[in-house]
Amino acid sequence: MAIGRSPQSSSQTPDQGAARRPSRARGIPEATVARLPLYLRALTALSERSVPTVSSEELAAAAGVNSAKLRKDFSYLGSYGTRGVGYDVEYLVYQISRELGLTQDWPVVIVGIGNLGHALANYGGFASRGFRVAALLDADPAVVGSSAAGLPVRHMDELEEIVETQAVSIGVITTPPGAAQQVCDRLVEAGVTSILNFAPTVLTVPDGVDVRKVDLSIELQILAFHEQRKAGEEPDRGESVLDRAPGPVRAAAAKLRRAAGASAKRTDAKAEAEPVKGGPGQGPEGDLSAVMPA
Repeated sequence: MAIGRSPQSSSQTPDQGAARRPSRARGIPEATVARLPLYLRALTALSERSVPTVSSEELAAAAGVNSAKLRKDFSYLGSYGTRGVGYDVEYLVYQISRELGLTQDWPVVIVGIGNLGHALANYGGFASRGFRVAALLDADPAVVGSSAAGLPVRHMDELEEIVETQAVSIGVITTPPGAAQQVCDRLVEAGVTSILNFAPTVLTVPDGVDVRKVDLSIELQILAFHEQRKAGEEPDRGESVLDRAPGPVRAAAAKLRRAAGASAKRTDAKAEAEPVKGGPGQGPEGDLSAVMPA
């Protein structure tokens, strides 16, 4: 199935004018926008099994929400289904893909080609969901020139040219925390307006730039909290939630902390060893700190 084209077999005719209207102008709540990818994933699975229609209850269960919330979310899209029949799967895939902006190609740059950067570069789900990895960037001479997923790792000095020539608006940061803000500043100055941040640090961006943060250690800590509550235990005074978490959770969180700390030390040491250089698009310290593998 080609995402971005209205299914010919559908009895519903897409509103071509609506395809050009942004979600915010149509008043779709952010919480609804956050659930649309869940619906799309469930619908895509149904489409791959050639399921023609689905009820709100079945789709809600597949997406992990309640049916009333799903019907409310779809009402913002102008889709109400048919009583006794349900929703047309192909049409909903088209409709949600259009609303999420997946009916066009989105070039993406990944900055910081360590283990995580390599994993993301090799992730096969980008292309099928409307995203194309346009370039892989790093500032470490030991990494630049290598390759991942068939793409060469290019130097950060090429960032501005890549963003301009390939019309990149989305950047992914997988650097250590010490380099993330400088990388973010460079991306913003180059014209990138949406950033997915995997670095365990908070980024400061100007108005008009959207940042989504993915912090694996925080997610593990939340899981530790719920595991503790399931066991009916309360932490002692002065004891952290992770201290009472199951062994595998504590070990994983400790590994993430050690990796982040070691990467930050390597980044700081390399920055001190390199001469300070000034230039357009660089941070207050001059040249961009080396982006070490995360």
